[in-house]
Parts: sequence; C-alpha cells; structure tokens
Amino acid sequence: MYLDNPNMPPPVSSTGATVYAVIGPQFCAPHAVDLTLVKNVVTLSDTCFDVTDVNNNLVFKVKSNVVSLHDRIIIKDPQGNTIITLRHKTMTLHDRWQCFRGDSVKDKDLIFNVRRTFFVQHVAKLDVFLANNTDEKVCDYKVKGSFLERSATIYVGETDIITAAMKKHHTAGSILIGKDNFTISVSPNFDYGFAVAIIMILYELNHDD
Repeated sequence: MYLDNPNMPPPVSSTGATVYAVIGPQFCAPHAVDLTLVKNVVTLSDTCFDVTDVNNNLVFKVKSNVVSLHDRIIIKDPQGNTIITLRHKTMTLHDRWQCFRGDSVKDKDLIFNVRRTFFVQHVAKLDVFLANNTDEKVCDYKVKGSFLERSATIYVGETDIITAAMKKHHTAGSILIGKDNFTISVSPNFDYGFAVAIIMILYELNHDD
C-alpha cells in the first residue's frame, strides 16, 4: 500500500483497517462511498456545487470563485463551516493548486500541493504532494483523466492502487433542467473529502483551459 514512501503520513488504524486520511480521518469510511456532485448556481463570479451521498444527504457545499487574483475553491460542511480552502497559484513554473485547512492560506496550514504535469485535449495528469513532501521528487497521489469526459481516477503514488474514480451521472432531472451532475466513487478507508477537492481542482483546470 505504498508504505515505502517516507513522505506518506502514518496510516491511522481503525478497527484493524488501514485508513489513509489526507483532509482528516472523519472523511474515511470502512466501506466504499459514492458521492454525487450537482452544479447548483452559476453566476459571473461563482460556481456552486452540492455534494450528496446515496441517500441524498448533503455532505459538502462547494463554492468556486474564479475572478480573483488567486482562484479559490471553498469546501464547507452542511452547517456552513469551512473545511478546506483551495488556492490556485499563478506565475509559477507549473500550474499549481494548494490546499489549506479552514479559511487559512498560511504555510502552517498547508495540507497538500497539486502540480499539473500534463494537459492535452482536456486530458490531465496531476501530481499531488503532501505538505511534508517538500522535495516533490515522488508524488504521494496522482490523478489521470478528463473532466470534460467526466472520467478521472486518483491513484496512490506511482502505484495502480485506486483511491477514487469519477464518472458522469445522468438523471431525469439533470437532463431536463441542464444541471451538471457527476459521481465520485471512493474506495474503502480513503479520504472522500480529499477526493472531492481533487475533482474540483480538475474541474477548474478544465474551466480555465
């Protein structure tokens, strides 16, 4: 399970299982988790998504602002508390996003960096480096896929271990009213908050290009 990478955080043991928590262990379930993302509101400056589970319970609310100096994505819990802030860094050698805890964008609250290494015809390859992986020689997670095709997969490091996958989700409502729905299937014991964050970054990369 990619345990030979010293930059991976120590796994959290829960009922005998190995849990890979990036945002937090509270977002790791012992079973597979299927989430649906629905684009709710689109304004000139903001895009909003609701993230729900299989029982249609609200799990996260996502707000994306793409007109500021630094593009930002805010992921909140159902009560409106900010869980993480994602910030797009401009004027860097590689297209890069950063994830911070809460409303912070301070280095001490950094959780991970995302670096785009490949993007051709809406197909992206992203490398994810946890905050303590400062040399960035080996990625902790990698992402391959196309948001335009609603097909993307998140892997552990350079392995074939799949943590989450995105696919298009059609419903009668989405077809009739034009809502942009898609689902993320997250493997057991992997952080579904992290999976949502990565897919939203992929969404913004596609939007920007």
